[in-house]
Amino acid sequence: MTSLPPVPSPLADLAVVIRSGVVESRHLGSIAALSADGSVAWQTGSGEQILPRSTVKPVQALACLLAGADIDGADLAIAAGSHTGEDVHVDVVRDLLTRAGLDESALGCPVDWPEDEPTRERLIRDGEQRSRVRMNCSGKHAAMLLACAVNGWDTASYLDPSHPLQQLVRSTLERLSGETVAHEAVDGCGAPLFSVSPLGIARIFRALVTGAPGTPERRVADAMRSYPRFVGGDHHANTDAMLRVPGLLSKGGAEGVIGMATADGAAVSMKILDGNPRATTLVALTVLEALGADISGAGDLVELPILGGGVPVGSVEVGRDVREWLDASAASAAP
Repeated sequence: MTSLPPVPSPLADLAVVIRSGVVESRHLGSIAALSADGSVAWQTGSGEQILPRSTVKPVQALACLLAGADIDGADLAIAAGSHTGEDVHVDVVRDLLTRAGLDESALGCPVDWPEDEPTRERLIRDGEQRSRVRMNCSGKHAAMLLACAVNGWDTASYLDPSHPLQQLVRSTLERLSGETVAHEAVDGCGAPLFSVSPLGIARIFRALVTGAPGTPERRVADAMRSYPRFVGGDHHANTDAMLRVPGLLSKGGAEGVIGMATADGAAVSMKILDGNPRATTLVALTVLEALGADISGAGDLVELPILGGGVPVGSVEVGRDVREWLDASAASAAP
């Protein structure tokens, strides 16, 4: 059997699931929040580096920009996103590949069904099969291939950690996070994955939204916020959050990771240790509200009912540590 490291300590109680008055589940993890001026407003949990998964796709998209890829608007948003495989997403991915002089066979991500349920059902009815272009990371991969093509870099090895593009991803992540990568892994889509702490992720998201207009960092943030349906898709949490909270930048990743930042530079990031993402958007938006964000339009993103027999019998709520920080923040702000 594999020798496992000890559970990181301490951990924060970030969210609870309450059913019929009983705490059914708890989501523990680490969280970091920055005030608009960049100072650390709150940090709790182990604070150690994690595998950020798709939360750092904006960094990978930024590296493609820095490498000279001509991407903007929906192109840039889908490079920084985890799309749901709808036809409009696939059209953008295929255009990126065409501009790189390649076809879908060049994509290094695995085949998959689209996450969008109506699209998936239609494809199955029509007798189509899983494909790389429908996989949620294909936009990122197509942008990486375009960046390689414009530089004359080898496209067959673009997912090798030693490839010039992946080294640029790594150095960009280290620059924006203010950290040195401690662990290197392989993401679910096959791309290299570099570790960073929740605090480092918060710094990254703040750097994107506070970049001067026209800079590569700001271009990534602006594209994601202007074309949120290419960051996710209809009814996707990242998309809905950016549509409902003006100026918000949001990107979640697998295994309970998320990063958010408001237009004024407040930022939050967390890792849920059990990997369940159901409370990440709720907790992140609640923390940003305490830092001054207007989340009044967030609606059901912060009101998550637990159903029994099809009717609400409980809710997902912020955990004890979050609640105590919220109360302390409110008390310190009171006249």
